Amino acid sequence: MTLIKSISGIRGTIGGTVGNNLTPIDAVKFAAAYGTWLKNDRKKEQLTVVIGRDARISGEMIQDLVVNTLIGLGIDVVDLGLSTTPTVEVAVPMEHADGGIILTASHNPKQWNALKLLNSKGEFLSGADGKRILEIADSDDFNFAQVDDLGNVRTNNAYIDLHIEEVLSLDLVASAKIKDAKFKIVVDGVNSTGGIAIPRLLEALDVYTVELYCTPNGDFPHNPEPLKEHLTDICELVKKEKADLGIVVDPDVDRLAFIDEKGEMFGEEYTLVAVADYVLGKTKGNTVSNLSSSRALRDVTEKHGGNYEASAVGEVNVVQLMKDNNAVIGGEGNGGIIYPELHYGRDSLVGVALFLSHLAEMGISVSELRKSYPSYFMSKQKIELTPHLDVDRILGLIAEKYASEDVKTIDGVKIDFADNWVHLRKSNTEPIIRIYTEASSQQEADELAHRFIEEIKAIAGI
Repeated sequence: MTLIKSISGIRGTIGGTVGNNLTPIDAVKFAAAYGTWLKNDRKKEQLTVVIGRDARISGEMIQDLVVNTLIGLGIDVVDLGLSTTPTVEVAVPMEHADGGIILTASHNPKQWNALKLLNSKGEFLSGADGKRILEIADSDDFNFAQVDDLGNVRTNNAYIDLHIEEVLSLDLVASAKIKDAKFKIVVDGVNSTGGIAIPRLLEALDVYTVELYCTPNGDFPHNPEPLKEHLTDICELVKKEKADLGIVVDPDVDRLAFIDEKGEMFGEEYTLVAVADYVLGKTKGNTVSNLSSSRALRDVTEKHGGNYEASAVGEVNVVQLMKDNNAVIGGEGNGGIIYPELHYGRDSLVGVALFLSHLAEMGISVSELRKSYPSYFMSKQKIELTPHLDVDRILGLIAEKYASEDVKTIDGVKIDFADNWVHLRKSNTEPIIRIYTEASSQQEADELAHRFIEEIKAIAGI
């Protein structure tokens, strides 16, 4: 059982002991730290925070604790109830709120939950702000409101529909063409809020929808991370239903994967590639993803005459580089689409709408669309080290060894070779080096990963 505190929030497993798990006391303490930081930062007489949650079994309990803690600080709350991460991000500026909290552990199994923290723009906090909240939480320096100054709660269940309206109003969402295409789509909502939002979006686009695991009860029917090995049910159902494609989202609906008409994975790395291809074909500009994402986005960007840049891993880093690089589309290779015309956050709803617009306009199958992109294969490995080893020194020596190559050290060590790449990152919570590689074949990617595993072991003397 685990409790992980970081600059992006707090997450952990439900139950257990205080300080070692996400217990009610930990939830209250961290919510109080966020509210205290917000009061110090915003310097307003009355503050408002938007709160929404995914469908996890523990969600209602954690939400009650967080909401009432903010009320105790004198902060008003807009309660969205069951919602999605991107919906809360959209709601914060629409409500002119001072911040937001999303109660979700994203793709983690059902025993996990978390508090994800937003600023007044509906974007994830900066590293400096997150660090300050951690300091406040450790200090227990809280000043709660007097009885006449307690905050109030207002419930608003309309924001998933408002979010959908905002998506459909975007210039690049070709609603008429999607309706004319008469798509038949299977949706796996992993029994969370994607089972509410995605079918509702498809209904607005006149798509015939077959629902799979769309009851938002938090009883995840499979590992909720949208990877191939977890998605056999939808792959079979797409074929059985003779559907045009399948759509899979994670519990908080910020990661998006597609299944082609043959029941094969489109590839989570290619979700962003396909959407970027469509956007760049309509809007000239630049793109951003993180260092561990596929080289295919670079290829597609350059095909359209744009400039591609890679950020450190983490949504806040991607967003900042997108702003710096004036990117018109960006995201992460795990199926996260960030389209600034709507908001700066990973959003499966806008990803679905743009992907279907592309597919309808092209008039081809999903498998044919996939074949139109450069074909790369990734390997994701890790190597466990003993706690006393200096991981930074090991990575530094690797960077020195390959100094003649294209090396980036903004987040671990990324080495771009002519035909492939490797990205080495240390874990923030355990003595592990994560090893990501990409090449033109799976065998080459795996071999490259194992080569660097052996090099790391040799340097570490293990």
